[in-house]
Amino acid sequence: MKKTSIILAFLLLGVAYSGFSQSTSPAASTVAATPADFYAGKWEIGIAGTPMGDVKLLSTLVRKDGKLTGDLTNTADAAAPKLPITKIDESANKLVIYFDSTQAGELAIELKKVDDDNLKGALMNFDAVAKRVK
Repeated sequence: MKKTSIILAFLLLGVAYSGFSQSTSPAASTVAATPADFYAGKWEIGIAGTPMGDVKLLSTLVRKDGKLTGDLTNTADAAAPKLPITKIDESANKLVIYFDSTQAGELAIELKKVDDDNLKGALMNFDAVAKRVK
């Protein structure tokens, strides 16, 4: 009986040690804290049916200090200044890009991941799609 209780005690200690060592390893916490760079890069964003017609914007997103940032360029008007992105909210399947518009103030383009190269969403009540520029 004494042998069985000693073996059982070592078995429980082994299971407990194994469980704690996996959840507190530095590699596991680093992977969870490091954001993926899925959204970083160039994206062509198309917004259909606006009062100004269909609008195409070229977005360049870069990661600085762990956060995405960048600007938007209107592809129809090369002389127009770039619109700086004021804020970006990102998750695994969703991206929200905030920028200031001269006519409407701050606007947000909400895009959801469709596949590795496509996003789909809306700007206000207008449909928006984004394709990765390769």
